[in-house]
Amino acid sequence: MGLKEGKVTRAVTQDDRKPRSVPIEDSIDLHSFHPREIKSVVEEYVNAAHRAGLREVRLIHGRGKGVQRGIVQAALERHPLVNAFDDAPDSHLGATVATLRE
Repeated sequence: MGLKEGKVTRAVTQDDRKPRSVPIEDSIDLHSFHPREIKSVVEEYVNAAHRAGLREVRLIHGRGKGVQRGIVQAALERHPLVNAFDDAPDSHLGATVATLRE
């Protein structure tokens, strides 16, 4: 994965197995990524969001059995640019909101 022009670029996606770019906005929907990619996508997305000046981001991982939620929150817990994170109150455990350092 690499960063090009303010976008996260993935080498492989679950949907089409082709490279694609994801715009850096205040939220990212992780449903289209393969579970093995989630950790690196979260890390690169947080880095890119911080460079773009965002201080709060929403990571949409879905509810399910909580596997992706666990991967996302573990990556956020170890990320040096993350001040804090918690479940988004309006998503019923389907998204996590993270506050980034200034």
